[in-house]
Amino acid sequence: MSEARAQQCTIAKEVTLTGVGLHTGANVTMTFKPASENHGYKFKRVDLEGEPVIAADASLVTNTQRGTNLEKNGVTIQTTEHVLAACVGLEIDNILIELNASEPPIMDGSSKFFVEALEKAGIQEQEGCRNEYVVKEVISYVDEESGSEIILMPADEYQITTMVDFGTKVLGTQNASIKHLSEFKEEISDSRTFSFLHEIEMLLEHGLIKGGDLNNAIVYVDKELSPKTMEKLRVAFNKEHIAVKPNGILDNLTLHHPNEAARHKLLDVIGDLALIGTRIKGKVIANKPGHYVNTQFAKKLQKIIKTERRNHVPDVDLHAPPVKDVNQIMEMLPHRPPFLLVDKILELTDTYVIGMKNVTMNEPFFVGHFPGAPVMPGVLQIEAMAQTGGILVLSTVPDPENYLTYLLKIDNVRYKQQVVPGDTLIFKLDLMSPIRRGICQMQARAYANGRLVSEAEIMAQIVKVKNN
Repeated sequence: MSEARAQQCTIAKEVTLTGVGLHTGANVTMTFKPASENHGYKFKRVDLEGEPVIAADASLVTNTQRGTNLEKNGVTIQTTEHVLAACVGLEIDNILIELNASEPPIMDGSSKFFVEALEKAGIQEQEGCRNEYVVKEVISYVDEESGSEIILMPADEYQITTMVDFGTKVLGTQNASIKHLSEFKEEISDSRTFSFLHEIEMLLEHGLIKGGDLNNAIVYVDKELSPKTMEKLRVAFNKEHIAVKPNGILDNLTLHHPNEAARHKLLDVIGDLALIGTRIKGKVIANKPGHYVNTQFAKKLQKIIKTERRNHVPDVDLHAPPVKDVNQIMEMLPHRPPFLLVDKILELTDTYVIGMKNVTMNEPFFVGHFPGAPVMPGVLQIEAMAQTGGILVLSTVPDPENYLTYLLKIDNVRYKQQVVPGDTLIFKLDLMSPIRRGICQMQARAYANGRLVSEAEIMAQIVKVKNN
């Protein structure tokens, strides 16, 4: 088992593929480009005015009829799943995917060619730590109409099992699994999309499979192949002879795996769940998955993660010896009572800091805010978080006593609960990007009584004090 990377990754250089879109039939050029930390997966339509960018985000899913389609401000990206699965399977976190059409090239109907292109470009580690959602309890989604179900449960790493049952003799019940993402390339990436003959007929009838040929889809023959249908297929796919193999598929290609259909469904699950926007540490069990149920589950999980991250109180031991007590804090920060608003530093790493403050009735601001109903001012909560963040940024220099920290910008401030005498405030500040030239951008959150009380995005800079 390979060790999972802790750092975010992108590609070392850009790489281009060309082909046709399965449903549009349009010639398309697609270029994978390196992207900065915390960029995630994004598509860019270079054929449209302004070259609009669409994030691979579950909230933008508009249609799942013949693949997973995204739309924002009238701009669409179709059939995103095979490309995204390749990115996840190679553990790439940040990438820009440029297209000169609405749909990536179908290639052979799998992720194989995308994986090869990305490996050719090279995987490059970045400074930022990988963001991962650790599953702690079972989360599920059921589509009552189809009987499809997705369950996510705790596990040591990202694992996926798919079970398919189409209720036909030609394609019975199949299962596929991977225990480690490192298995994706060899076990899953070459598994091609598939369709049933009755679906192919319907798609041809409605002109919905213009870019298809018999080299990019396994066709399961689930009905009598009439001479009329044979003729239609010969014309559509430009083949002189079409026949059915003993295993019930058209003779256009040979299966890569006996359970290739289940493996392709697993590929689709990985690609669709990429739209959550976060790496998952947990096991997915998908029974009769499809793009609709996959993306509905992705939307549900995305909301759960967002709520948990905002409301999750850091798990700290308030009775353990602090990393820095108030005297050590004053050695680093120039602030002094009554304007020193952090009492202890409980945890300190390269990427985050956790501090605390005991709020008492002796605070001078309670005299005027408010007589008879003491409430800690919101601006002082922000100041306390900024001071805690100051410890994080000052810990990057060998002589912090010679620096001052100045606020540059505060964004997305929200106050959730009142802070009153007797509360213990816990502050957690996470780096949003690496510290560069003394400038630090942090996501700041304050908690009390097991709840989020305030949050903000804070940008600060440390400046060396000039000696007189």
